[in-house]
Amino acid sequence: MMIFNHERYRSIIEQFYEDTATIKRLVETETEWGETKLIEQIIYQDVPCKLSQRGLAMNNQTDTVNKIEYETKLFIAPEIEIKQGDVVEVTRSGATRKYTAGEPFIYATHQEISLERKEKA
Repeated sequence: MMIFNHERYRSIIEQFYEDTATIKRLVETETEWGETKLIEQIIYQDVPCKLSQRGLAMNNQTDTVNKIEYETKLFIAPEIEIKQGDVVEVTRSGATRKYTAGEPFIYATHQEISLERKEKA
């Protein structure tokens, strides 16, 4: 019977984390007048991660707009709480891009999150 060493496997996975992520979420906040409103708040900042492209980018050129739409997958530590709909800003090689998080799939060693980027070029 083989026993799986999760700590060793996790340390191997994390050697590939060459990117960083900042996680933002809409949080209900009360104003000084007693109203509640949603404000985007940083939950985690500069967390090591790995961004991997999922599928090829689709170029949806129209007469007025060149829309960029594709999905990527984020690999990050399992204890980082990312919720579906969170804004994930990933910095890779000095460039930062903004994504929307899908539902996380959590393993003992890491989690994988489908990210979607929709921007206009």
